[in-house]
Amino acid sequence: MKMCAVIPCYRAAREVCGVVSRVLAEVEHVFVVDDACPERSGDLVTASCATDRVTVIRHAVNQGVGGAMISGYRAALAAGFEVMVKLDADGQMEPHYIPELVQPIVEGLADYTKGNRFFRREYLRRMHPVRLFGNSVLSLLTKASSGYWNVMDPTNGFTALHATAAAEIDFDKVARRYFFESDMLFRLNIARAVVRDVPMPAIYGSEVSNLSIGRSALEFPFLHLRNFAKRFVYTYLVRDFNAATVQTLAGVPLLGFGVVFGAVTWIANTAADISTPVGTVMLATLPIILGFQLLLAAVSFDVTNAPTMPLQVLLRKLHPPSHGAGGDR
Repeated sequence: MKMCAVIPCYRAAREVCGVVSRVLAEVEHVFVVDDACPERSGDLVTASCATDRVTVIRHAVNQGVGGAMISGYRAALAAGFEVMVKLDADGQMEPHYIPELVQPIVEGLADYTKGNRFFRREYLRRMHPVRLFGNSVLSLLTKASSGYWNVMDPTNGFTALHATAAAEIDFDKVARRYFFESDMLFRLNIARAVVRDVPMPAIYGSEVSNLSIGRSALEFPFLHLRNFAKRFVYTYLVRDFNAATVQTLAGVPLLGFGVVFGAVTWIANTAADISTPVGTVMLATLPIILGFQLLLAAVSFDVTNAPTMPLQVLLRKLHPPSHGAGGDR
């Protein structure tokens, strides 16, 4: 497979040239996206890598890591590359792991692979406790919003994407900023692409992240909730109608009724200083229990509903390559 790398670059002029030189040993071509970098990293790459195997894409206005990656993906697809590896310019990802990262795609087992720093205990020791806790919370939110309950470490930027899956994604709708990786997983699930984790360590040096923790804590939960709602509507109401649909549509009203009725009754009886009848208590308790069980069953169904056949295999079967007049018959 023709393979390239896309490297978004912003405030990483000190590391990017070394990263590019190491990546060239693993892939055929490198696309460096200078996302309006104030350090003019694109010029540095052009000056230090005088080869036609490196293409520098420049943004006049900063578009965020997502915007940079979308420009790189589009350039790679236009050039005919089949596998596109994404890694950061700050040196946190070792290029010599690229063969391991792309192997499931090359073997036809996945459409998208990503690094997972949580797989081995020795990788976790290198991660700061605050970063570890934040990634664990984001992983849970991403599992629910994307539907890939089998993946971890959603903010890991070391990824590989097959062109077949990329063609099924509307890049105009993908998040442009730091929600990019999580939003990509959501849109890959909508396309029914197969995603796999690959154990991968990270390197933490003196680099400073441009991600605002406070802003992410306020913004990311809303974005995950929005993607979860959109995924439920499209996956369980529009494209299919199955057991999880019935369980959710019945479980949410039952749970909501039990909680609201129980709370209102308890407040009213407490204010009137009277005891709540046993029948009233049961009328609130039973819907809560039943609703919770139905939603738990819906989640269990969703966990097992992850895509299993890669798009690169499925679409090849649906649309096999045609042969010319002199080809095999």
